[in-house]
Amino acid sequence: MANNYEDSHLQDDIDHYQSLDGLQILVVDDNEDSLFLTTFILESYGVQVTKATSALEALEVIKNCRFDILIFDIAMPKVDGYSLIRKVRQMLLLQKQHTPAIALTALTSEDNYNLAFLSGFQGYIHKPVEASVLIAEITKLLILPQGEHGE
Repeated sequence: MANNYEDSHLQDDIDHYQSLDGLQILVVDDNEDSLFLTTFILESYGVQVTKATSALEALEVIKNCRFDILIFDIAMPKVDGYSLIRKVRQMLLLQKQHTPAIALTALTSEDNYNLAFLSGFQGYIHKPVEASVLIAEITKLLILPQGEHGE
């Protein structure tokens, strides 16, 4: 079972990153409860969290700050997470930087999953957020070589 081997290595990496002290993460979610839960989980691992409640607010924040990872809700009013990540990718390309991003969503269809990756996300997490899944996804993005972030 190759997956057990890979899972044990991923677990070693997760154990290595149990403290994510100093990591800068932007979380964008229009749902107050979901934003609170995601922030609580990340801060319990030592992450410095910046929060935004809309795509437009997120774009302003990204203009002024650099982040290690971005976490965007998909189903937001006015500008959804797919549009937001495309805009962010264009903006960061001009700045010659790439920041890995995770889609956070209650949408569970395969089409939504595929669209997230086609739009520019490297990770995909279902709501409600589970701490172990969130930390594993972040860890996976942290250990990928630069060229494997889906640029």
